[in-house]
Amino acid sequence: MEQIIAPETHVDRRALLAAGITVVLWASAFVAIRSAAQYFSPGALALGRLLAGSVVLGVIWLARREGLPPRAAWPGILGSGLLWFGLYMVVLNWGEQEVDAGTAAMVVNVGPMLIALLGGWLLKEGFPPRLLAGMAVSFAGAVVVGISMSDGGRASIVGVLLCLLAAVTYAGGVVCQKPALKHASALQVTTFGCFVGTAACLPFAGPLVTEIATAPLPATLNVVYLGVFPTALAFTTWAYALARTTAGKMGATTYVVPALVVLMAWAVLGEVPGWLTLAGGLLCLAGVAVSRGGGKVREPGNVTSTT
Repeated sequence: MEQIIAPETHVDRRALLAAGITVVLWASAFVAIRSAAQYFSPGALALGRLLAGSVVLGVIWLARREGLPPRAAWPGILGSGLLWFGLYMVVLNWGEQEVDAGTAAMVVNVGPMLIALLGGWLLKEGFPPRLLAGMAVSFAGAVVVGISMSDGGRASIVGVLLCLLAAVTYAGGVVCQKPALKHASALQVTTFGCFVGTAACLPFAGPLVTEIATAPLPATLNVVYLGVFPTALAFTTWAYALARTTAGKMGATTYVVPALVVLMAWAVLGEVPGWLTLAGGLLCLAGVAVSRGGGKVREPGNVTSTT
């Protein structure tokens, strides 16, 4: 019995590490986007990020010689590529130009709730009470962070709707991606999802060329950073972890992002958070701890761990 349990524990720890890398890099993306968005339009920023990510992922994919994904994986790859890599990035960039960062974070954090609901319904993952309770706590924390960082409620209705659309496309992309990972590796799913998203954003090639010519070097480097780390690396570690746990639990893990953004903005941009922001961040972390707990399932005569 011990020989069966030990490997599963090891895999769980690696998946948890991969998820940790993902949320840290996704949190760092907010700082980079804030700087680059001054010089790049939403579509051009998305295309530049995806192009950089595609180059890195393509080189790694060729070096590893993993080949093309199986036919059964392509519906999920196309769905996640169009919804998450393509539409989500454009809409989120656009939404954050219309509303303050706090409101955007609050609205986009509807996404993990939608992932849990869609995963329970479409992927038959069920609705574990502990997961739902943890997500409710984290969502409350995200709301507190959003309110504390908002500009007093003067948010654009268009911007709020765009951020809500971003949350929906994010959730839809994750739910599409999960079945694809049953048939293809994390690298294959991420690489070809990024290729699909890049192709979908090619209509923004003209503005990207024009804006690169006028943007300062640090802004262009931020776009490259977004493509290499929060996209190529973080989406691959995300897919690796998602293949080893449920979509609902992975969605709940991303509630750590708002708390990390607050800390990074404090350290990098000198934006000192207020006590209400810190309290909201702690709620986000507490909710993730609740949702990720209870990972053991008892069966007659045996005990195994699941994620």
